[in-house]
Amino acid sequence: MAYYGSNVDQNFLWGIFQKVDRDQSGQISSKELQDALSNGTWTPFNPETVRLMVGMFDRDNSGTINFQEFTQLWKYVTDWQNTFRAFDTDGSGSIDRNELKAALQTFGYRLSDPFYSMLVKRFDRQGRGVIAFDDFIQCCVVMQTLTNAFQVHDRDRDGVIQISYEDFLGLVFSLRT
Repeated sequence: MAYYGSNVDQNFLWGIFQKVDRDQSGQISSKELQDALSNGTWTPFNPETVRLMVGMFDRDNSGTINFQEFTQLWKYVTDWQNTFRAFDTDGSGSIDRNELKAALQTFGYRLSDPFYSMLVKRFDRQGRGVIAFDDFIQCCVVMQTLTNAFQVHDRDRDGVIQISYEDFLGLVFSLRT
């Protein structure tokens, strides 16, 4: 799936939707979406990232994406691709630790260098020491999801929370990441 600007003609998107909807059901499954997306590495798009995106845009909880949901997903992926390109400063097609640090700092995160290294290790599915486009999306979505969950408990906004172990487990297991 190629990406274009966010002001895309609806007829153009409908044509893409129909190509992605291989079984012509009027809905795009996670598998159909995964097959259509490209991460630029000649490997399948991360199924966890696809699952996250379907979950984010599946407004009717059908487990699939209809055309209206697809148009929102298209803009989302296009925006992420533009963000990825902006932080891939060496043009390698992947994000290294320093580029990830720059991206996350721009998003407001202030974390230690060892933490950025740990993130790269966690989201580098190919073991190359860098993060591909699809894994970058997953990393950023997971960071935002965890941050949102943390902030619910950080009532005084000092970056510190105190919760019981059971509350912590409830917090972790309730997250949609």
